[in-house]
Amino acid sequence: MACIFCEIIAGRAPASRVYEDDDYLAFMDIHPWRPGHLLVIPKQHEQYVGGLPDELAHGLWMLGHRLAAAVRRSDLNCDDLHFVLNDGRHANQSVPHVHLHILPRWKGDFLTLLGQLARRPFMALVKPSPRTELDRRAAQIREAMS
Repeated sequence: MACIFCEIIAGRAPASRVYEDDDYLAFMDIHPWRPGHLLVIPKQHEQYVGGLPDELAHGLWMLGHRLAAAVRRSDLNCDDLHFVLNDGRHANQSVPHVHLHILPRWKGDFLTLLGQLARRPFMALVKPSPRTELDRRAAQIREAMS
């Protein structure tokens, strides 16, 4: 089976794109844990972060830093952020392509987040967020990047 992230990069699968350059793509997670949940990926397919050249790994974190600042500046509800990179299947990496999650958090959201985490294994059975909503959030973050 083809990597869904590689399909998104190639334009053969839809995504609510937030940022793109020659090396990276950032887009909204279709099953967000929080409104504004972003995925940041290198365009080079690698399952493990250790397989990336140093400059791509460094650039991934730097882009994550820029996008996190934009999320904070946007109209999305965000007091703080989680940066999450699951490196391998046994670390709960759901797609075998390096990806950095940027998760907006706010005071008092722990129980809601716990509920989202509990249903994560069943995401394939849950309808994705509406594309119009994901596109709207992507636009909010893009606007905050400028």
